[in-house]
Amino acid sequence: MTGAARATTQDSTAPSLRNRVIAFIALGEVGVIAALLLLVAFFYAVEPAFLSERNVRAILNVVSFVGIIAIGQTILLVAGEFDLSVGSVAGVSAVVAAQLMTALEWPVPLAVLGGMGVGAFIGLINGIIVVKFKIPAFIQTLGMLFIGQGLIQLVTGGYPVYPLPKEVSEFGMSTLAFGLGWSFAFFIVMAIVADFVLRRTVLGRNLYATGGNPEVARLVGINTTIYKIGAFITVGALSAVAGMFVMADLQSGTTSIGSGWELIVIAGVVVGGVSLFGGAGTIAGGVVGILMLKVVQSGLVVIGVNSNWQQIAVGVIMVLAVGLDILRRRYFTVSVGAKTAAAASKTEVQSSKRSGA
Repeated sequence: MTGAARATTQDSTAPSLRNRVIAFIALGEVGVIAALLLLVAFFYAVEPAFLSERNVRAILNVVSFVGIIAIGQTILLVAGEFDLSVGSVAGVSAVVAAQLMTALEWPVPLAVLGGMGVGAFIGLINGIIVVKFKIPAFIQTLGMLFIGQGLIQLVTGGYPVYPLPKEVSEFGMSTLAFGLGWSFAFFIVMAIVADFVLRRTVLGRNLYATGGNPEVARLVGINTTIYKIGAFITVGALSAVAGMFVMADLQSGTTSIGSGWELIVIAGVVVGGVSLFGGAGTIAGGVVGILMLKVVQSGLVVIGVNSNWQQIAVGVIMVLAVGLDILRRRYFTVSVGAKTAAAASKTEVQSSKRSGA
């Protein structure tokens, strides 16, 4: 091989390596996993009880509830929309299922399906109004949040719904391993399935296209309306499932189920690298983001920081995460695209020269 050929090979390889490194850094999961590990190490160094079996189990149990919703929220964000009503949907679905079991004496499986149906139906309403009637998702889902809170009070009369059937209480108290219940098992299975769908299937690729550039997606024949409405229904149904898991855990349909979840879920998935602007993010990133927020909240409590600082910490982390998302989109994505194009152009010119020679 001549010196000129070796130089050409090195020139073409170096930009490719740089592009791969930049693309690797641009992935949301990388930064949030590193941040999670640093936070765990910090809280453990300050207070070793942070990694006690009891505290770890408590964190994972709470993560399983909001994590189920985060899976649906990630899918919806990838499709270019978001839902602020998930907490209220979880609460409404749980108390409706509880009333069906107690007041109407429905069989437990039918009552659970009824609760899921309520969540999916609310998701359908949100999807149709946002996609078909062009009402901004922020306005529609914020309005649905308040509607849901009102419905919770109407369904329950302001009082917890109990006693629930014996099998529901036994289900809520049962554990599988490490003191973790069925909610955690469902969360893990759903995360794996959803991550596979987004990464490896045509459905997932179409969702990314719908959120990334809906006009182009429509031009290539993707029915973006169906994908977005389907994503709204998915997050509604998963919110209902999460609410009913909490209902079983508490052994009653309380009015506080789902309270405040909407902001925690949005903050967590955004921290995990899921873009608020659509077309970017993964289930794995969203799940790790939720875990990181819960680690922060639990860690602040364990080391004795005033609980009011938890909300401040979540707010600061979310603002920083959105800022990093914007930087990724402006710098990393553009940088990779520009360098790749430049490398391709250079290779093409060199090929033309060799052909002419």
